[in-house]
Amino acid sequence: MTPDNIYLDFAATTPLDRRVGKVMSPFWTECFANPSSVHRLGQVARRAVEDSRENVLRAIGALGGQVVFTSGATEANNLAIRSVMHQGPPGRVLTTKLEHPSVLEATRQLKNKGFQLDYVKPDSTGTITAEAVQRALKPDTSLVALMYVNSETGVVTDIAKISEITRKQGILLFCDAVQAFGSLDLNVVELGVDILSLSGHKIYGPKGVGVLYFREDVEIDPILFGGSQEQGIRPGTINTPAVVGMGSAALFASQDVHSEADKIRRLRDRFENNVSKAVSPVINGRGGVRSPKHSNLYFRNVDGQSLLMNLDLEGISASIGSACSAGSFKPSQVLTDMGMTPDEAMSSVRFSFGRGITEVDVDRAVERVVTAVNRSKSG
Repeated sequence: MTPDNIYLDFAATTPLDRRVGKVMSPFWTECFANPSSVHRLGQVARRAVEDSRENVLRAIGALGGQVVFTSGATEANNLAIRSVMHQGPPGRVLTTKLEHPSVLEATRQLKNKGFQLDYVKPDSTGTITAEAVQRALKPDTSLVALMYVNSETGVVTDIAKISEITRKQGILLFCDAVQAFGSLDLNVVELGVDILSLSGHKIYGPKGVGVLYFREDVEIDPILFGGSQEQGIRPGTINTPAVVGMGSAALFASQDVHSEADKIRRLRDRFENNVSKAVSPVINGRGGVRSPKHSNLYFRNVDGQSLLMNLDLEGISASIGSACSAGSFKPSQVLTDMGMTPDEAMSSVRFSFGRGITEVDVDRAVERVVTAVNRSKSG
């Protein structure tokens, strides 16, 4: 962090790990050949892609299954949702209104194919319980789509417990694990998921690359056509540097998860405790199990847009809502579905923590947040 700027938006994106950048570098200028080419240089690039695929499988504890590299989690989520069309006649899809916009919109598109949508309601902490999922299932439910960690509040869903329910009933379980990877243990066998999505830039990897993992007996329907790359599921020339970066970042994320999570949780808690002493915000999601990096705070009698501008003036980078819905300045659907009013949701800000943040940064951030809040109060 610089003296003038404190970045507290790690849930939106992360800086590239220098170790990852070093691994990627040769594939921009030296090993630049197309990995689909049959000549020697092409096969060097191909080997790097396949090694990266194995790195991802190892990082998520997969004993089998497939990994397809995509342009990001949004594409991976869309591919995952469309997989339900191979499960027989149109049935029902169960999800929540807390999901990433790409999941919400992709599931809505299934309605055009004759599917019905059901939504699980969270409790007041934003938690989706296994019991609530069980109650919401119907005889013709064919897919359950749930986040592991909510992108706004950081509230954790017990995916492993839910998978016990879906597996018994032969229902596909798709997990958006973008916000969880690198912050929580992530093992696809222990979670019991059928399909899972990841994003490179949320784990100190490059932007523009994501992962779709799926069990070998799951069929994935392509949304692009005209090439055999990535088993025909994601045709087009493979972005070798980004793929190599994704594989490297995934390994580091799995290796560093415990040491990083403990450190970041302490910083997050220090921030929340000290801000609470000064301006008494409501911690959205408190009472549920939360990711170590997320802090979503509701400031009473404060306009969220004004607060964001004042935070920016103070050199604090933070967000209202998720990055993919930011800029609309609409009340967060996540927070309103948790029971907050639109005004309360609009007065809530997400701070998220990551590598490079120190206690000194946190203490400076607290001072600036308090200043910005007091300046933004409506009366």
